[in-house]
Amino acid sequence: MVLRKLSGVSEKSANENANGITSQKQSQADRAYRTLKRQILDNELPPGTQLLEAEASSLLGMSRTPVREAMIRLQEEGMVEIRPRHGMRVLGISARDVKEMYQVLTGLESIAAYVVASRGVSETEHEAMRKAVLDMDSALEADDLDAWARADERFHTLLVGLSGNQRLIGVVSQFVEQAHRARMLTLRLRPKPTQSNRDHEALVDAIAAGDAEAARRIHHEHRERAGRIIIELLEKLGFIAGS
Repeated sequence: MVLRKLSGVSEKSANENANGITSQKQSQADRAYRTLKRQILDNELPPGTQLLEAEASSLLGMSRTPVREAMIRLQEEGMVEIRPRHGMRVLGISARDVKEMYQVLTGLESIAAYVVASRGVSETEHEAMRKAVLDMDSALEADDLDAWARADERFHTLLVGLSGNQRLIGVVSQFVEQAHRARMLTLRLRPKPTQSNRDHEALVDAIAAGDAEAARRIHHEHRERAGRIIIELLEKLGFIAGS
């Protein structure tokens, strides 16, 4: 009985150890994936960057196996291509994807602006939108474009969320990462986005006044202008692939 019990404990411990090792490897693969993806989205690894497995392993402080798994996941998402003996190469953004993305965002966010202005906002909601605009102004005054981008994304997320339309929110959320990447690729190369701040300020005023049509028009023009600037820059810089 004692031998059987010890044997059982040993088998259990072995299983736990095996599961623990598997879990650890998976955790490392997830961490490698999240880290590399974030660096690609933030343009720390811009299009054309080559990264060997050994280099990534050293930078991430882990073995090559989880790094390889992370690279495979990124390739499946169309963000990199894996090249034998050359690791991964970060891919540019498809011209068609960017243009279609901005068409969708322009249309749906304009609808969100119309809906939010039609139903009205609470004092707390209005203050949250106004605070995001003030944070954008403060960021530009400090020449902190990263802080501006964070406040800008917060504003757009808030606007869409306030629509209360779960289907609209769901569709827009599918483009958040790609929109972020396009923004970060051009953030320091386009004119200082003071006009963008004024657009947001005008939108908040229209929403507060309950002028739904003005809110829709202001945001449509804002998104259309921003998309045009970003697409032209991406094409000029060669970061955007052919359509």
